[in-house]
Amino acid sequence: MTVRRIHFHVNKSKPEAKAAYESLAAKLPGLGLELCEKGADADAVIALGGDGTILRAARIHRAKPVAGFNLGGLGYLASVERRHFEKALSMLAEGRFRISRRTMLEARLTGCGNREPALALNDIVLMRQLSGHAAVLDLSVDARGVARYFADGLVFATPTGSTAYSLAAGGPVVMPDSASFVVTPMNPHALGVRPMVVSDSVVMTVATRARDGGRDGRIVVYADGENVFTLEDGGSVDIRKSSEFAAIVEFDGHDPYEVLARKLGWSGQAKMA
Repeated sequence: MTVRRIHFHVNKSKPEAKAAYESLAAKLPGLGLELCEKGADADAVIALGGDGTILRAARIHRAKPVAGFNLGGLGYLASVERRHFEKALSMLAEGRFRISRRTMLEARLTGCGNREPALALNDIVLMRQLSGHAAVLDLSVDARGVARYFADGLVFATPTGSTAYSLAAGGPVVMPDSASFVVTPMNPHALGVRPMVVSDSVVMTVATRARDGGRDGRIVVYADGENVFTLEDGGSVDIRKSSEFAAIVEFDGHDPYEVLARKLGWSGQAKMA
């Protein structure tokens, strides 16, 4: 794939992002690249920020190659560190990269077929609206009952998102090319309840149930951290693989196992930059 036109998706809340953008944009002509103001007209998008920035860029610029330049903390997705920004830019110009096609999830309120589904590259999270009370959530997979969870909520993660909220809640790491999703309960009330890995071909349905005593059972649904729906008592949501996908740029030499070891501290110490 040939890249010539570059669009920058910049996290303007980070003070250093403007300087990084100006520095990189100034180097484009010398590399035979062109600055593109509109993402729709670009060959590739550079997300300048942390993982949240690349998640937003991937959703906005669907199927466009997105390269994550890290200005955040851990930066598992936005894996190009500051000292390598110029090198990565040169590699884009030289075609020294590949595109990793990442699965996305979609969530749709049951019975609302005309409403646009919510898309997520990392995860769909269902969480109780009121603090202090556990949620009651019934999970079905392909219309087969699986479990009733008494928990703070449920995390439905893609392989890409398995290293995010799901991991913090005790879920497993799933490699990006795995054809699976992870269902991770948040603080379940039963010790036997554990995360579950399912095929990415299934449809997962979660129905809410009111607690005994008529307590408010409303559940908030988040897609990559953004509030997208609220489920009332008895409401349900379908979660499945989306026909949309995210195209993540991986530069020559990228090793997902090395990134895990370095970012998550498996090599002895996590490196933030």
